[in-house]
Amino acid sequence: MGRHTRALRSVEDQEVAVEPSDAHDDLAKALYQEFGGSLMAFALRLTGHDRQWAEDVVQETLIKAWRNADKLDRQPEMLRAWLFTVARRIVIDGWRSRSVRPQEIEEIESDAIAVSDESDRTLAAMIVYEALQGLSPEQREAIQQTYLRDRTVNEVAATLGVPPGTIKSRIHHAVRALRRALRERG
Repeated sequence: MGRHTRALRSVEDQEVAVEPSDAHDDLAKALYQEFGGSLMAFALRLTGHDRQWAEDVVQETLIKAWRNADKLDRQPEMLRAWLFTVARRIVIDGWRSRSVRPQEIEEIESDAIAVSDESDRTLAAMIVYEALQGLSPEQREAIQQTYLRDRTVNEVAATLGVPPGTIKSRIHHAVRALRRALRERG
């Protein structure tokens, strides 16, 4: 191999040439060919066999490898460890964000939906507003930022200058307090 060519050794000691001009694209292809199957199996286990999510994890992992191509250690065992660590962290972040967001529900047929007038909406808004006022200012801010402004926990943490875990805790306790308050109000 020439002076300007990088080599990626596979587990079977095969070499894959990666030219500097196409280094990023070729690296992503070589990584997928070499580690795609085992990375997909790993992601499937981590995601509870959710194939679509596992495919997203593999794709995001390879995108991160592509973005960090210049920084990666090209030894196969190091690449494998890096890829699996990145995939595991992506899944962990996914589990965390799913636990914070409300679960999606199926759509109900339009024939079964009762149409309420504006007074029902106004009354519901007033009840929710009163329940929100019962929260601490920090909890109320965390709920408003995540649920009403649709920001991630990390975005809110950065905005407020507190750790993400603090935001998650505030949201958890705020949601519990809101449920209690709304049950009391009927």
